Amino acid sequence: MADSPYLVAVNAQNFHQVVIEGSYERPVLVDFWADWCAPCRALMPVLAKLAEEYRGRLLIAKLNTEEEQALAAQMGIRSLPTVQLFKEGRPIDQFMGALPEAQVRAFLEPYLPRPADGLLEQIGDRLRAGDLAGAQAALDMARAKDPDNPRLLLVEVQIKASAGDTQGAESLLDQVPLDLAKDPEVMALRGQLRLANLVAGAPSALELTARLAADPRDSEAGFLLAARQAATGDFASALAGLLALLKRDRAYGEDAARKTMILIFDLLGGDDPLVASYRGKMLSALY
Repeated sequence: MADSPYLVAVNAQNFHQVVIEGSYERPVLVDFWADWCAPCRALMPVLAKLAEEYRGRLLIAKLNTEEEQALAAQMGIRSLPTVQLFKEGRPIDQFMGALPEAQVRAFLEPYLPRPADGLLEQIGDRLRAGDLAGAQAALDMARAKDPDNPRLLLVEVQIKASAGDTQGAESLLDQVPLDLAKDPEVMALRGQLRLANLVAGAPSALELTARLAADPRDSEAGFLLAARQAATGDFASALAGLLALLKRDRAYGEDAARKTMILIFDLLGGDDPLVASYRGKMLSALY
Protein backbone atom coordinates (compact mmCIF):
# COMPACT_ATOMS: atom_id res chain seq x y z
CA MET A 1 0.00 0.00 0.00
CA ALA A 2 1.24 3.50 -0.84
CA ASP A 3 2.65 5.49 2.04
CA SER A 4 -0.01 8.19 2.29
CA PRO A 5 -1.84 9.92 5.15
CA TYR A 6 -4.99 9.77 3.01
CA LEU A 7 -4.92 6.01 2.37
CA VAL A 8 -4.90 3.71 5.40
CA ALA A 9 -5.39 0.03 6.24
CA VAL A 10 -8.18 -0.77 8.69
CA ASN A 11 -9.05 -3.85 10.71
CA ALA A 12 -11.35 -4.84 13.55
CA GLN A 13 -9.20 -2.96 16.07
CA ASN A 14 -9.15 0.45 14.39
CA PHE A 15 -12.28 0.36 12.20
CA HIS A 16 -14.46 2.25 14.67
CA GLN A 17 -11.91 5.00 15.25
CA VAL A 18 -10.80 5.45 11.65
CA VAL A 19 -14.09 4.90 9.83
CA ILE A 20 -16.97 5.56 12.22
CA GLU A 21 -15.47 8.38 14.27
CA GLY A 22 -13.38 9.69 11.39
CA SER A 23 -16.42 10.08 9.14
CA TYR A 24 -17.71 12.88 11.39
CA GLU A 25 -14.69 14.94 10.29
CA ARG A 26 -14.65 14.07 6.57
CA PRO A 27 -16.07 11.39 4.26
CA VAL A 28 -14.39 7.98 4.58
CA LEU A 29 -14.41 5.61 1.61
CA VAL A 30 -13.93 1.97 2.66
CA ASP A 31 -12.56 -0.40 0.02
CA PHE A 32 -13.36 -4.03 0.85
CA TRP A 33 -10.83 -6.13 -1.10
CA ALA A 34 -8.86 -9.39 -1.21
CA ASP A 35 -5.56 -10.50 -2.74
CA TRP A 36 -7.22 -13.05 -5.05
CA CYS A 37 -9.64 -10.45 -6.50
CA ALA A 38 -8.36 -9.13 -9.86
CA PRO A 39 -10.94 -6.28 -10.07
CA CYS A 40 -9.82 -5.23 -6.58
CA ARG A 41 -6.26 -4.89 -7.82
CA ALA A 42 -7.46 -2.92 -10.85
CA LEU A 43 -9.36 -0.49 -8.61
CA MET A 44 -6.53 0.12 -6.13
CA PRO A 45 -4.44 2.56 -8.23
CA VAL A 46 -7.58 4.56 -9.07
CA LEU A 47 -8.41 5.00 -5.38
CA ALA A 48 -4.79 5.79 -4.53
CA LYS A 49 -4.68 8.51 -7.18
CA LEU A 50 -7.90 10.10 -5.94
CA ALA A 51 -6.77 9.94 -2.33
CA GLU A 52 -3.71 12.03 -3.21
CA GLU A 53 -5.66 14.38 -5.46
CA TYR A 54 -8.32 15.20 -2.84
CA ARG A 55 -5.61 15.69 -0.21
CA GLY A 56 -7.62 15.30 2.97
CA ARG A 57 -11.09 16.10 1.68
CA LEU A 58 -11.54 12.32 1.69
CA LEU A 59 -9.94 9.43 3.57
CA ILE A 60 -9.73 6.04 1.86
CA ALA A 61 -9.67 3.03 4.20
CA LYS A 62 -8.74 -0.39 2.83
CA LEU A 63 -10.04 -3.53 4.53
CA ASN A 64 -8.66 -6.94 3.55
CA THR A 65 -11.69 -9.23 3.75
CA GLU A 66 -9.56 -12.38 3.90
CA GLU A 67 -7.94 -11.16 7.11
CA GLU A 68 -11.13 -9.56 8.50
CA GLN A 69 -13.84 -12.03 7.49
CA ALA A 70 -16.03 -11.41 10.53
CA LEU A 71 -16.00 -7.65 10.06
CA ALA A 72 -16.72 -7.98 6.33
CA ALA A 73 -19.67 -10.25 7.12
CA GLN A 74 -20.90 -7.79 9.74
CA MET A 75 -20.85 -5.03 7.09
CA GLY A 76 -22.87 -7.20 4.70
CA ILE A 77 -20.13 -7.59 2.10
CA ARG A 78 -21.08 -10.31 -0.41
CA SER A 79 -18.98 -9.46 -3.49
CA LEU A 80 -15.64 -7.83 -4.18
CA PRO A 81 -14.68 -5.16 -4.59
CA THR A 82 -17.38 -3.38 -2.60
CA VAL A 83 -16.71 0.25 -1.76
CA GLN A 84 -18.79 1.99 0.91
CA LEU A 85 -18.88 5.70 1.69
CA PHE A 86 -19.30 6.69 5.35
CA LYS A 87 -20.43 10.09 6.64
CA GLU A 88 -21.41 11.01 10.18
CA GLY A 89 -20.88 7.51 11.48
CA ARG A 90 -22.83 5.48 8.94
CA PRO A 91 -22.61 4.15 5.37
CA ILE A 92 -24.58 6.41 3.04
CA ASP A 93 -23.74 5.03 -0.40
CA GLN A 94 -21.72 2.30 -2.12
CA PHE A 95 -20.63 0.89 -5.44
CA MET A 96 -19.44 -2.56 -6.46
CA GLY A 97 -16.91 -3.58 -9.08
CA ALA A 98 -13.83 -1.91 -10.54
CA LEU A 99 -15.36 1.30 -11.88
CA PRO A 100 -13.23 3.51 -14.13
CA GLU A 101 -11.77 6.68 -12.62
CA ALA A 102 -14.38 9.01 -14.13
CA GLN A 103 -17.23 7.02 -12.59
CA VAL A 104 -15.56 6.83 -9.18
CA ARG A 105 -15.00 10.59 -9.31
CA ALA A 106 -18.66 11.18 -10.23
CA PHE A 107 -19.73 8.91 -7.35
CA LEU A 108 -17.64 10.89 -4.84
CA GLU A 109 -18.14 14.50 -5.88
CA PRO A 110 -21.62 15.08 -4.37
CA TYR A 111 -20.32 14.00 -0.94
CA LEU A 112 -17.01 15.84 -0.76
CA PRO A 113 -16.58 19.09 1.17
CA ARG A 114 -16.18 22.11 -1.10
CA PRO A 115 -13.56 24.87 -0.71
CA ALA A 116 -16.25 27.43 0.10
CA ASP A 117 -18.24 25.38 2.64
CA GLY A 118 -16.88 27.33 5.61
CA LEU A 119 -17.81 30.64 4.00
CA LEU A 120 -21.31 29.39 3.24
CA GLU A 121 -21.77 28.55 6.91
CA GLN A 122 -20.64 32.09 7.78
CA ILE A 123 -23.24 33.49 5.39
CA GLY A 124 -25.98 31.61 7.21
CA ASP A 125 -24.77 32.96 10.57
CA ARG A 126 -24.66 36.53 9.22
CA LEU A 127 -28.14 36.29 7.73
CA ARG A 128 -29.52 35.09 11.05
CA ALA A 129 -27.84 38.07 12.69
CA GLY A 130 -29.32 40.46 10.11
CA ASP A 131 -25.90 41.35 8.68
CA LEU A 132 -26.81 41.51 4.98
CA ALA A 133 -23.66 43.40 3.98
CA GLY A 134 -21.46 40.82 5.72
CA ALA A 135 -23.40 37.98 4.08
CA GLN A 136 -22.93 39.53 0.64
CA ALA A 137 -19.20 40.04 1.23
CA ALA A 138 -18.81 36.40 2.28
CA LEU A 139 -20.75 35.31 -0.82
CA ASP A 140 -18.37 37.30 -3.04
CA MET A 141 -15.42 35.57 -1.38
CA ALA A 142 -17.05 32.16 -1.78
CA ARG A 143 -17.73 32.81 -5.46
CA ALA A 144 -14.08 33.73 -6.04
CA LYS A 145 -12.87 30.66 -4.14
CA ASP A 146 -15.32 28.06 -5.51
CA PRO A 147 -17.15 29.47 -8.57
CA ASP A 148 -18.67 26.13 -9.61
CA ASN A 149 -20.32 25.44 -6.25
CA PRO A 150 -24.05 24.88 -6.98
CA ARG A 151 -25.01 26.16 -3.51
CA LEU A 152 -23.86 29.69 -4.35
CA LEU A 153 -27.07 30.35 -6.27
CA LEU A 154 -29.20 29.17 -3.35
CA VAL A 155 -27.29 31.37 -0.92
CA GLU A 156 -27.78 34.37 -3.19
CA VAL A 157 -31.51 33.60 -3.19
CA GLN A 158 -31.47 33.66 0.63
CA ILE A 159 -29.65 37.01 0.69
CA LYS A 160 -32.12 38.61 -1.71
CA ALA A 161 -35.07 37.22 0.21
CA SER A 162 -33.62 38.52 3.50
CA ALA A 163 -33.22 41.94 1.89
CA GLY A 164 -36.90 41.93 0.91
CA ASP A 165 -36.25 41.43 -2.80
CA THR A 166 -38.59 38.47 -3.19
CA GLN A 167 -39.03 39.09 -6.91
CA GLY A 168 -35.27 38.95 -7.48
CA ALA A 169 -35.03 35.85 -5.27
CA GLU A 170 -37.75 34.05 -7.22
CA SER A 171 -36.10 35.00 -10.52
CA LEU A 172 -32.83 33.46 -9.34
CA LEU A 173 -34.57 30.36 -8.04
CA ASP A 174 -36.05 29.80 -11.49
CA GLN A 175 -32.46 29.39 -12.75
CA VAL A 176 -31.82 26.34 -10.55
CA PRO A 177 -30.78 23.33 -12.71
CA LEU A 178 -33.45 20.70 -13.25
CA ASP A 179 -31.54 18.11 -11.23
CA LEU A 180 -31.81 20.37 -8.16
CA ALA A 181 -35.43 21.43 -8.65
CA LYS A 182 -36.74 18.85 -6.15
CA ASP A 183 -33.86 19.27 -3.70
CA PRO A 184 -35.24 19.80 -0.14
CA GLU A 185 -33.29 23.06 0.22
CA VAL A 186 -34.74 24.40 -3.03
CA MET A 187 -38.26 23.37 -2.06
CA ALA A 188 -37.82 25.02 1.34
CA LEU A 189 -36.65 28.25 -0.30
CA ARG A 190 -39.69 28.28 -2.56
CA GLY A 191 -41.94 27.84 0.46
CA GLN A 192 -40.17 30.62 2.36
CA LEU A 193 -40.58 32.97 -0.60
CA ARG A 194 -44.29 32.17 -0.76
CA LEU A 195 -44.59 33.08 2.92
CA ALA A 196 -42.64 36.29 2.33
CA ASN A 197 -45.01 37.22 -0.50
CA LEU A 198 -48.01 36.63 1.76
CA VAL A 199 -46.84 39.29 4.21
CA ALA A 200 -45.32 41.76 1.74
CA GLY A 201 -46.73 45.17 2.64
CA ALA A 202 -48.72 43.77 5.58
CA PRO A 203 -48.98 45.63 8.90
CA SER A 204 -46.43 44.82 11.59
CA ALA A 205 -46.97 41.95 14.00
CA LEU A 206 -47.60 44.52 16.76
CA GLU A 207 -50.36 46.20 14.74
CA LEU A 208 -51.94 42.88 13.84
CA THR A 209 -51.89 41.75 17.47
CA ALA A 210 -53.62 44.99 18.48
CA ARG A 211 -56.28 44.46 15.79
CA LEU A 212 -56.98 40.98 17.09
CA ALA A 213 -57.20 42.23 20.65
CA ALA A 214 -59.83 44.72 19.54
CA ASP A 215 -61.67 42.16 17.39
CA PRO A 216 -60.77 38.47 17.82
CA ARG A 217 -62.87 37.69 14.72
CA ASP A 218 -60.75 39.86 12.42
CA SER A 219 -59.85 37.10 9.93
CA GLU A 220 -57.44 39.21 7.90
CA ALA A 221 -55.45 40.18 10.98
CA GLY A 222 -55.41 36.58 12.22
CA PHE A 223 -54.20 35.27 8.90
CA LEU A 224 -51.51 37.91 8.36
CA LEU A 225 -50.21 37.52 11.91
CA ALA A 226 -49.91 33.75 11.43
CA ALA A 227 -48.18 34.28 8.09
CA ARG A 228 -45.74 36.71 9.70
CA GLN A 229 -45.01 34.22 12.46
CA ALA A 230 -44.35 31.48 9.90
CA ALA A 231 -42.12 33.77 7.84
CA THR A 232 -39.94 34.38 10.92
CA GLY A 233 -39.80 30.69 11.86
CA ASP A 234 -42.36 30.66 14.70
CA PHE A 235 -44.25 27.76 13.16
CA ALA A 236 -45.96 26.64 16.37
CA SER A 237 -47.70 30.01 16.83
CA ALA A 238 -48.45 30.22 13.11
CA LEU A 239 -50.13 26.81 13.01
CA ALA A 240 -52.15 27.55 16.14
CA GLY A 241 -53.42 30.79 14.61
CA LEU A 242 -54.19 29.21 11.25
CA LEU A 243 -56.07 26.33 12.89
CA ALA A 244 -58.19 28.80 14.87
CA LEU A 245 -58.94 30.72 11.66
CA LEU A 246 -59.77 27.49 9.82
CA LYS A 247 -62.32 26.58 12.48
CA ARG A 248 -63.82 30.07 12.59
CA ASP A 249 -63.75 31.21 8.96
CA ARG A 250 -62.86 28.41 6.53
CA ALA A 251 -63.81 30.51 3.51
CA TYR A 252 -61.40 33.36 4.29
CA GLY A 253 -59.04 34.08 1.40
CA GLU A 254 -60.31 31.12 -0.63
CA ASP A 255 -59.29 28.58 2.00
CA ALA A 256 -56.06 30.45 2.82
CA ALA A 257 -55.71 28.99 6.32
CA ARG A 258 -55.72 25.37 5.12
CA LYS A 259 -53.43 26.10 2.15
CA THR A 260 -50.91 27.88 4.37
CA MET A 261 -50.95 25.09 6.94
CA ILE A 262 -50.08 22.64 4.14
CA LEU A 263 -47.30 24.98 2.99
CA ILE A 264 -45.85 24.94 6.51
CA PHE A 265 -46.16 21.14 6.68
CA ASP A 266 -44.13 20.91 3.47
CA LEU A 267 -41.50 23.27 4.86
CA LEU A 268 -41.13 21.34 8.11
CA GLY A 269 -41.18 17.86 6.60
CA GLY A 270 -43.23 14.85 7.58
CA ASP A 271 -41.07 13.86 10.57
CA ASP A 272 -41.56 17.10 12.47
CA PRO A 273 -43.72 16.72 15.63
CA LEU A 274 -45.66 19.89 14.77
CA VAL A 275 -46.71 18.36 11.47
CA ALA A 276 -47.90 15.15 13.12
CA SER A 277 -49.89 17.14 15.67
CA TYR A 278 -51.43 19.80 13.45
CA ARG A 279 -52.15 17.62 10.43
CA GLY A 280 -54.53 15.60 12.58
CA LYS A 281 -56.08 18.74 14.07
CA MET A 282 -56.53 20.23 10.61
CA LEU A 283 -58.30 17.11 9.33
CA SER A 284 -60.58 17.07 12.38
CA ALA A 285 -61.50 20.71 11.76
CA LEU A 286 -62.26 19.99 8.11
CA TYR A 287 -64.32 16.86 8.61
